[in-house]
Amino acid sequence: MSSTAAEPPGSADPAADPSGSADPRAEPSDDGRVAGFDAGRTLSVRTELTRQFTRRRTQVALGFLALLPVILAVAFAVGGSESDSASGSLIELGTRSGVNFTVFALFVSVGFLLIVVVALFFGDAVASEASWSSLRYLLAVPIARGRLLRQKAIVSAILSVAALATLVGVSLVLGSALYGFGALVSPFGDSLAFGTSLGRLAIGVVFIAINLTWVAGLAMALSVSTDAPLGAVGGTVMVSIVAQILDQITALGSLRNALPGHYSTSWTSVLSPTLSWNDLLDGAFSSLAYATLFGIVAWRRFATKDITS
Repeated sequence: MSSTAAEPPGSADPAADPSGSADPRAEPSDDGRVAGFDAGRTLSVRTELTRQFTRRRTQVALGFLALLPVILAVAFAVGGSESDSASGSLIELGTRSGVNFTVFALFVSVGFLLIVVVALFFGDAVASEASWSSLRYLLAVPIARGRLLRQKAIVSAILSVAALATLVGVSLVLGSALYGFGALVSPFGDSLAFGTSLGRLAIGVVFIAINLTWVAGLAMALSVSTDAPLGAVGGTVMVSIVAQILDQITALGSLRNALPGHYSTSWTSVLSPTLSWNDLLDGAFSSLAYATLFGIVAWRRFATKDITS
């Protein structure tokens, strides 16, 4: 009778199993990661974008931008038409054509509303995770800090572009339906054919998107620095307001050119018959420079921050 007790099923050493039935995915690699783990597949843009689109703040922001042109059209209808003249301000020319109506909608939105929307999407990106105490769990998945910040920024940029496209698209469709496909009439009495005006409008919209990148960069830098989303969003809007106030002080002279957002109204140069690229290029360079600076600050801050929430 053998003195060795029979081993229970499944207790044999997997390493001694000549059939190689052990699951190789259970074996960690040399750096401690489970075999088969791919950091590049964590927190995909599609997953994060779907998650953000289901949030109430995203739906409200996009819904309001879609509703704004309707509010403006009702205001024009209720207030009567003082825009029958061939010249005047952008407000007076708002009902001249669908393109004019779109230009007016952009004119009243660029200085504050679009800044708030971009600040909301970027400022809320990381700070909201910290406020929900879910940021540390995302990093424990594990998701690399640099990848998490990049994916959040990409999704926020997509949402911001979607917001701008919603405003422009609804304004153009509604304006064309109500006021026709006429020429774009500028405050200086010049006019551009409908086809040409669409091209100019596209250039103006692209510039507006680029000009808002400094807002996105600042909001992201504040988002990784606080656990309060409202603080990041409010701080970004406050800086924008202060910059606009300083930009109105003519005593500062050429120093105003260095202020973020100084060229925010340069997109209106697309309304003239002869397109001047000087202010557009200067404004694009200024915004991208500030966005790069704030982006580096955000990355450095997030890479070294002690995540406790």
